Amino acid sequence: MVKDMQEVLKKAEVLIEALPYIQQFNRKIIVVKYGGSAMSNEELQKNVIKDVTLLKLVGFKPIIVHGGGKEISRWVGKVGKEARFVNGLRVTDEETMEIAEMVLGKVNKSLVSMVQELGVKAVGISGKDGGLLTVEKKYAGGEDIGFVGDITEVNPKVLYDLLEKDFLPIVAPIGLDSRFQTYNINADDAACAIARAVGADKLVFLTDIEGLYRDVEDKSSFISRLSASQADELIAGGYIGGGMLPKLANCTSAVRNGVNRVHILDGRIPHCLLLEIFTHEGVGTAIIADEEGKE
Repeated sequence: MVKDMQEVLKKAEVLIEALPYIQQFNRKIIVVKYGGSAMSNEELQKNVIKDVTLLKLVGFKPIIVHGGGKEISRWVGKVGKEARFVNGLRVTDEETMEIAEMVLGKVNKSLVSMVQELGVKAVGISGKDGGLLTVEKKYAGGEDIGFVGDITEVNPKVLYDLLEKDFLPIVAPIGLDSRFQTYNINADDAACAIARAVGADKLVFLTDIEGLYRDVEDKSSFISRLSASQADELIAGGYIGGGMLPKLANCTSAVRNGVNRVHILDGRIPHCLLLEIFTHEGVGTAIIADEEGKE
C-alpha cells in the first residue's frame, strides 16, 4: 500500500511541476515540425500525436507542419526513379512533384485521423490552401533543382481561422508561385516561416539527434540552451555540419523574427515534447533570443 501511495504521489509531483508551464503557455501558439524516425515508426508516431493532442487539451494552440521525405523516396523508387539530392534538397522534376504531393496528402490525412481518434478536431491543409504559402523557384548553389520552392510570403489567415474555431491545423509543405505552379517546400523552411508569421511562442523540431553538441564525438559537450548569437558562433566555428546546418540557421532566424524559443528534440525519445515543455530539465536543445540569454 505504501509503495502504491509513493507511486501516486510521484505522479502528483509531475503534474504540479507541469502547472506553471501550463499557465505560462495557455492560449499560446506552438508549431511542431514533425519528421524523421518519429514519423516512420508507428509507435513513436502515436506518441507524438498523443503529446500534441495533450498540448491542445491543456490550452496550447498547436500547429503541426510535417515532412514526408522517406515515404516520398520510397514511392519515387516504386516508379523506377532514383531520389537525388543537392545540398540536402530533393531534386524535383514534374513526375517527382506529382508523387511528392500525393504522398504528402496521404501522410497529412493519416495524421488527421490519428488526432481525431484521440478526440481532438484536426484539419489537414497544404500551403496551397487559402494562399498560405507563396513561393518562388529555389536554386541549390546556383543549380536548378526543379520544382523546389523558396517561401516568399505566408498568409496565416486560414491558420488563425482554424485555431479560433478550435481545430488543430496539420500542414503539408507544398506551395504555389505567382503563376499558380505547384512547388515542393523543405518542411523545416515551412515550419519556420509559419512560426514567424503566426508569432508562435515555440517552434519545435522533432529530429533524429538528441540536440546540439559542441563536439559530436564528445557526449559531455551537449548544449541544452544557447542564444541565437552563440548558435551563429557554432556555425562560424565549423562545429555544425550536414543537415543540421540549415536547420540551425532556420532556428536563429526564427528567434530573431519573433518566435520566443526554438527547441531541437530527439523524436525517437517517447514523449520528448512533454518532457521538454513541462519539466525543469528538458531533454533537448533550446535556442533563445540574445536578450533572454543575458538575463
